Amino acid sequence: MLAPILLAVQLFAAQLLSAGALNAQSVDVYARPVQSEPSRDFDVQHYRITLAFDLDAKTFEGENHVTLLPLRDGWDRIRLDAVDLEVNSVLDSAGRALVFRQSEGVLDVSFARTYAFGERVEFRVAYQGSDPKLGLYFDDETPEHPLMVSTDSFPNNARRWIPCYDYPHDKVTQELIVTAPLGNKVLSNGRLVGTREDPEAGTTTWHWRQEQPHSTYLFMLAIGPFAIIKDSYGEIPVHSWVYPDAAADAQWIFAKTPDMLDFYSELFNYPYPWAKYDQVTTPHVGGGAEATSATVLGQQVIHDRRAEQDFSWEWIIAHEVAHQWWGDLITLREWSHTWLHESFATYSDYLYTHHERGPDEGAWDLKEKKERYLHEARSRYLRPIVFDRYDRPHDNFDSHTYPKGAAVLHMLRFVLGDDPFFAALSRFLHDHAFQAVDTHDFINTVKDATGQNLDGFFEQFLFQPGHPVFEVASNWDAGEGVLHLRIAQVQDTSKGVPIYRIPVEVALVTSAGKRVERLWLDQAEHTFRFELSERPQLVRFDEGNRLLKEWTYAKERTELLFQARHDDVIGREWAVRELARSVDDPAVIACLLERARSDSFWAVRRAAVQALQGVPGGSHEDLFRSSVIDPNSKVRVAALRALSSSRNRAHLALFRARFEQDDSYLAQAEALRAIGRVGDQDDFPLLHRAATHASPRGVLKQAAEQAIAEIGAR
Repeated sequence: MLAPILLAVQLFAAQLLSAGALNAQSVDVYARPVQSEPSRDFDVQHYRITLAFDLDAKTFEGENHVTLLPLRDGWDRIRLDAVDLEVNSVLDSAGRALVFRQSEGVLDVSFARTYAFGERVEFRVAYQGSDPKLGLYFDDETPEHPLMVSTDSFPNNARRWIPCYDYPHDKVTQELIVTAPLGNKVLSNGRLVGTREDPEAGTTTWHWRQEQPHSTYLFMLAIGPFAIIKDSYGEIPVHSWVYPDAAADAQWIFAKTPDMLDFYSELFNYPYPWAKYDQVTTPHVGGGAEATSATVLGQQVIHDRRAEQDFSWEWIIAHEVAHQWWGDLITLREWSHTWLHESFATYSDYLYTHHERGPDEGAWDLKEKKERYLHEARSRYLRPIVFDRYDRPHDNFDSHTYPKGAAVLHMLRFVLGDDPFFAALSRFLHDHAFQAVDTHDFINTVKDATGQNLDGFFEQFLFQPGHPVFEVASNWDAGEGVLHLRIAQVQDTSKGVPIYRIPVEVALVTSAGKRVERLWLDQAEHTFRFELSERPQLVRFDEGNRLLKEWTYAKERTELLFQARHDDVIGREWAVRELARSVDDPAVIACLLERARSDSFWAVRRAAVQALQGVPGGSHEDLFRSSVIDPNSKVRVAALRALSSSRNRAHLALFRARFEQDDSYLAQAEALRAIGRVGDQDDFPLLHRAATHASPRGVLKQAAEQAIAEIGAR
């Protein structure tokens, strides 16, 4: 599940963090009520749901045939969830009417006799609904989408289109038999049993059956005149259901889905567990909403090829594919344990990025995930990852659950080692497939699979709030040939944040090569002593970037210059930003110019451009002008912003040309804002024309209007 707010955080939080836009914590999460897993006295086995839709009237009629087993003797009544639904009748297996009562979003049914523990019980609920607004959506035809119906049952909205027991710890099998007007296609979970047309009635009935148990929030339905892009993973159908005019772009946007299924099947050593994998676009999901064997994606997933560099949904598609294991195969028992879904899926989408785009892009993706958590931790609140205080389940779907949990999994991998870590993940899936689980199940699986008792690790990082904050300092003693390294944990421990016991690797680089030391931290302060034959060129704290942390480490310029040229991508970018504080030094300027022109990774080039923009009284316009045609659009955006910051009208022709010629929507938008900074009313025709251009999220229209307003205000 990726909500719209997460998408916004994904795109902008790193910029906010680097700009210092962090406020004091503003949310008291401990004022929220304590929640717990509800008790129940029955175990639903199967729902057979029949629905008939009138898309124009926005109504539906349905029946849910429920099969269950009582969990106690003397069982004679049940309470189901039913919101925005009108129940017409409840009949037992013999067709006899049962007494029922609807009130406050629930349906209470009394049976004519008592049932024993484990005795099979069947009954049918006939009902109707009209445009529920949540859970199930009727959408009129617009220029953006056709007349259609779609669902988002997360986290407890299946009850708005099906009377059911709507809590994730009860896993069931399911059938959905849906009748819709001819010309529409119907998608649901599981395998397609068959379709049947009724030309006289003008309808088609689609029968889907989900044969492995799953939770009600994973139930889905979509009805519309979809184009179906067909693919496969071995014998498993892999189809993408999109609006007809999106079919051409959908072909390439979803082309990697079979590779994602194969990658995760191999990585987790657990074959894809469902009958098929479908993806469908709808207007009502900002990112993605996992559903068993049929993911719901926001319609914004479809874009033209040139938008891919700035608005790629590849990681979202990979994230939702990963949920077929993490969330659908194993499912949280109670909403305190959201990390078992979202942290694992978020870490999985990082793993796919690393696999598909290489280690540098993977490292940068993980860094940005950490920064999104740190932004929330510093500006909103700290809480444990496993947290039982919430007003509604949505409260726990935040940057503690998504990126922090992913970073914790990365640290767990560091502590265990690659092979034991992935063996534990596979063991967890195999031992708990199709079951409801909690965090302690995972902790015990780690013990069983690896022999390692990591209760202390999990206590620190899952059940307590916060993260380590390090102050690092080093001192070279030439007389003794010794490097002294001081590492202090300075996080505020007054509100339950611990002093962490965690390993860290430190790399010591000399002319003879690199030496890596693994150190264990378990105190507020340590000083380590390393004998070396010469002063190190680089002391790299957290070699490999394994830890979730904040840190400061004041270094001499000579070391930073070496690090900016020779470290990994994360270290080089950090060193460039540190050097930005010393732009009065010609050697620093030379290094920044070099990194901006020739570094192999775009984020380092961008950081160097941004650092040079801030040089007091300096002018590096030649560099900025060359960087506006950098291969990476993010660097081009930074260069356009730097070049326009001087408000020199001499660059106006370049800005106009970049708007016309750049193939990045974001770079075009920055060129428009640059025109707004240096242009005049003669640029209004271009800006008004730009405002009519279609672009993802309307970025060109917004930039053009901003430029018009800026010129008009002068």
